[in-house]
Amino acid sequence: MAKRGIDGLGELRGKRVLCRVDFNVPLEGSGKDRRVGDDYRLESTLPTLRRLLDAGARVILCSHLGRPKGRDPELSLAPVGARLGELLEREVRFVDEVVGERATRASQELQDGQVLLLENTRFEPGEKKNDPELAKRFAALADLYVNDAFGASHRADATVAGVPQLLPGAAGDLVLSELRELAPLRDGSAARPLAVVLGGAKLADKIPVLEALIPRVDKILIGGGMAYTFMKAMGKPIGGSRFDAETVEAAGQILEKARERSRQGQQMLLLPRDHVVARSPDDVTGYSVVEQIPDDLMALDVGPATIADYVKQLAGVKTVFWNGPLGVFEKQPFHLGTHYVASFLAWRKHETKTIVGGGDSAAAARALGLAEHMHWVSTGGGASLEYVEGQDLPGLSALPDV
Repeated sequence: MAKRGIDGLGELRGKRVLCRVDFNVPLEGSGKDRRVGDDYRLESTLPTLRRLLDAGARVILCSHLGRPKGRDPELSLAPVGARLGELLEREVRFVDEVVGERATRASQELQDGQVLLLENTRFEPGEKKNDPELAKRFAALADLYVNDAFGASHRADATVAGVPQLLPGAAGDLVLSELRELAPLRDGSAARPLAVVLGGAKLADKIPVLEALIPRVDKILIGGGMAYTFMKAMGKPIGGSRFDAETVEAAGQILEKARERSRQGQQMLLLPRDHVVARSPDDVTGYSVVEQIPDDLMALDVGPATIADYVKQLAGVKTVFWNGPLGVFEKQPFHLGTHYVASFLAWRKHETKTIVGGGDSAAAARALGLAEHMHWVSTGGGASLEYVEGQDLPGLSALPDV
C-alpha cells in the first residue's frame, strides 16, 4: 500500500517539521576545510525541502553521517549544512547539538520558510538503539514528521522508526519516488526479460536478494569480488582473489537453484570467463588478462570476453537491476568492466529501463558521468536491496498509509 505523502499532512504554514534526511555523504579535506565530496544525496532531497519551505513550514533537518563513536569533529554535519545552503540558495542554520537546550531554542526561533540542521544524530548513543527517550526529545522539537531518507529506512534508528510513532508523519517526495521505481522489482511486475547485474566485494550482503530474485528474473550476471566466491564453490582456481570463506556453501546452493531455473541449456546465472589480474589493486601497470587465474595474482576486474558476453546478454532485455561494480572501478584500468557495461546500458536507455541500486553502483554511474542516462539511480544501497528482496523496512513501516 502506498505511503501518505506531504499533501496528507494538511496546512504546513507555521508548523515545525522534523525531516529525516540521508546526508550520509562523503567528505573531503580536514578541519575547517571539510567539504562535501558528492552532492547527489543532497540534490535528491531538494524537491521535498523546497515543497516544505514554499508551503511556509519551519524545517528541522536531522541525519546521521558515518559511524562515529561519540562526538567526532571530522564527522560533523556543519560542512553539509554549508553546501546545502548553496544548493537551496537560502540560509541553512546549523546547531552543533543533536538534542538539548541549544537545539530546542534554535527550533523555537525558526520562522516560516527557514531551515535548521541538527548535528550528526549518531553523536547520541541512543540513536542506533532506537531509545524511546531520545525519540521523545526529537519529537518535542516539532509538530510534524517527514521521512525523506530512503537510504536509512532499513535502520530501526530513533529518528527513523521511533519519532514517527510520536508525531503525525508522511513520506517525502524522494521516498515516494524510490518506492514507485523499485516496486516493480519487488512485486514481479517489471517488464521482461529482466536481468540483474550484481557486483561488489561481498557476497554475504547479496545472498538474500539473490535468493529472492532467482524465481522472478531471466538472467543474473555476476562480477566484482563476489564472483570469486562462486568460483570457489565450483572448485575453480581463483589465485589470490578475495572471496567470502563463510559464504562458499551458500554460493553453491545459489548456483544449484539457478541451474534448476535455467532453460534449454541457457545458463541463468553467468560468471566471468576471463579476468584482469594483478598482484594488488595498486599494481596498475603490472596487469594482464587471463582465463585461468595464476596462484600469485588476484582478479580485479572482468575481462574483455566477459564484457562481450554480458553486453550480448543485456541486448534484448527490457529491465535491468544493477547493484555493485564489476571490478575495482575506483582505479584504472580496473574500471573498464563497469565502464563498458554501464555505458552499454546508458546507450540503450530508450529500450531498457535500468534501475541502479544505490551504493557503489550509484557512485560508479556518477563517477563515469552516466547517471543521468539511467532510468533511476537509487539513493539507498542496503535499503534498495532489502526492499527489492521483499523485506519490510522499519522506516517505512512506521509511516501511515494513504
